[in-house]
Amino acid sequence: MKHYSKLKETKISSQTLYKGVLDVKLDEVQLPNRKKGVRVYLKHRGASGILPVQDGHIYLVEQFRYPIGQATLEIPAGKREPGQSFVACARAELKQETGLTARSLKEILVFHPCNAFSNEVQHLYVATGLSCGKTDLDADEFINVKKIPLKQAYQMIKTGKITDAKTILSLQWYRIHHPEF
Repeated sequence: MKHYSKLKETKISSQTLYKGVLDVKLDEVQLPNRKKGVRVYLKHRGASGILPVQDGHIYLVEQFRYPIGQATLEIPAGKREPGQSFVACARAELKQETGLTARSLKEILVFHPCNAFSNEVQHLYVATGLSCGKTDLDADEFINVKKIPLKQAYQMIKTGKITDAKTILSLQWYRIHHPEF
């Protein structure tokens, strides 16, 4: 089996194919074997996701996801604004999508959801000490907020009713660290 001592690709040139909320980039790179290759990827400014927990329940948002053609159940989450910290993004998205504010936010994971074709990094948090308020959805957001017992959420992963990666990661982290639920 071949072993490469330096697993690195070096950018030779770069062009932006599309600029918007996400940029589509096409880069020519030099591969570890000194040959040239092409990489097409999404440039993303990062996102935060929040698992709001209260009295053995969690709050999930239900929304239609056009690329997969169905409504999903997910933790509240969203892209960072330019210059915004991940924790500020988490607080803003929690309030915007659920109307909740948290006394405590604890970062639990940092991960790359699709590193084969995006540079996106997501920071995941657990929110506790929740207070209710009003949502402040974007004009193109249509969300139902669902309060679900943790044990039911774990079952929903098993039965395929929750398929979103950031939600599964957050719930499994919580289950490991809080086995009483």
